[in-house]
Amino acid sequence: MTKRPNVVVVTGASSGFGNLTARALAEAGHIVYAGMRATADRNAPAVAALTRLREDRGVPIAAVEMDVQRQESVDAAIDHVMTEQERIDVVVHNAGHMVLGPAEAFTPAQLADVYDVNVLSTQRVNRTVLPIMRRRGQGLLVWVGSSSTRGGHPPFLAPHFAAKAAMDALAESYAAELIKFGIETTLVIPGAYPSGTNHFAHAGTPADTPRAAQYDELYGRLRNTMADTLSRVFPAGREVGEVADEIVRVIGLPHGERPFRTHIDPSRDGSEVVSTTYDRIRAEFFRRIGIDELLTPYAAR
Repeated sequence: MTKRPNVVVVTGASSGFGNLTARALAEAGHIVYAGMRATADRNAPAVAALTRLREDRGVPIAAVEMDVQRQESVDAAIDHVMTEQERIDVVVHNAGHMVLGPAEAFTPAQLADVYDVNVLSTQRVNRTVLPIMRRRGQGLLVWVGSSSTRGGHPPFLAPHFAAKAAMDALAESYAAELIKFGIETTLVIPGAYPSGTNHFAHAGTPADTPRAAQYDELYGRLRNTMADTLSRVFPAGREVGEVADEIVRVIGLPHGERPFRTHIDPSRDGSEVVSTTYDRIRAEFFRRIGIDELLTPYAAR
């Protein structure tokens, strides 16, 4: 990179999209802080791996303790970055957790927990980071969503999909409310990657196991083969790293030229088609009511 590198905070960066994105951004020359919880125990191997990457490759990357479900942890992480860098240019909202099972068998507390990880986490981070960005009059929020919000999607992932849809709606409102501060918004929409993210391997399960068992006879095989079913429609030669590559591309674009929404969906579940129409209608509505100044140049593309 010839221009000044961005200081980027990536949430949920111990594995999956977040870890790949943090690594790719650092390789591209950005100064990256990979946020993750439990850096001293459960995620100590992930921290060590990033340390080796920094030492072996000379790239500017470091793990930072950040439990996105605790405001004090988020505040401490951002304070740490500011102490070292005195600025934060980009936040990648990636933290999330998948659950797999019949919707009925998840307790309300479990749904609240999934919502907390996927949605409320972004609010905690935003409330700490946005005052910094607003004072500088610039910044970028990258929200890692899901094609399930507007594309075809399978059952038995309802809490995760519902939370991702809520995050998408929150991101849209933030986009309009931040544009006058010089803060941009991009929603990155991955499709279902059946491998390379550990989403299915680490998926949570319903707490109400007796109720979940009542679905086994009619739905058990279908549920248990979900990853294989998705793999059958996934084209050969596509890798999960392309999501990270797209985030690197978006962050590297000049201010004002970044897309409002970008899709990386090898299975083509229809999300991009629906979103194109949806974003155009949203932009047209803003124009009808006279608030089109809150739209980016690429708000409907």
